[in-house]
Amino acid sequence: MSSLSKSSPATPITMAFVAWSGTGKTTLVENLVRLATERGLCVGALKHDAHRFEIDKPGKDSHRFASAGAESTLIVAADKLALVRLHKAAPPVDELIAKHFGHCDLILVEGWKTSNLPRMEVHRPELARPLLCRDETYDTNLVAVASDAPVDVDVPVLDLNQPSAVLDFILEGAWRS
Repeated sequence: MSSLSKSSPATPITMAFVAWSGTGKTTLVENLVRLATERGLCVGALKHDAHRFEIDKPGKDSHRFASAGAESTLIVAADKLALVRLHKAAPPVDELIAKHFGHCDLILVEGWKTSNLPRMEVHRPELARPLLCRDETYDTNLVAVASDAPVDVDVPVLDLNQPSAVLDFILEGAWRS
């Protein structure tokens, strides 16, 4: 268990998860969010979508505002808020983290495989795909691989089917220099 607390002034622990599509990174991140929240941590999740997504629905007020030319639309209810901001290019992940996740103890990022964030690759050998962070290129930000089978790699290999152990590895922070 981590010594993190909501009153901790420390920088949030951040870990990016990368993998080929269909490998299970979203499921792993979802499980880690649930487990970390159960341990009392404030968790932020950030996902990079390589495709265009649409959060607004035609006819809804927020869509009407954007269609009329609003660059930013903030939708607020008693229990949540959503910000839709138009931009020409996705902001850098570091900027997004600093702007929106500073209050979190733990930030789990899905994607951004070319960022400077520490990364864990999710790998399933039965899919017969190479490791993104070792076979495709040698990624110095790779700190571990989460796999459901043994993998010959120069970083720790964690059991993908034991998300609690994966979370322990992240929170213990031995990978941080």
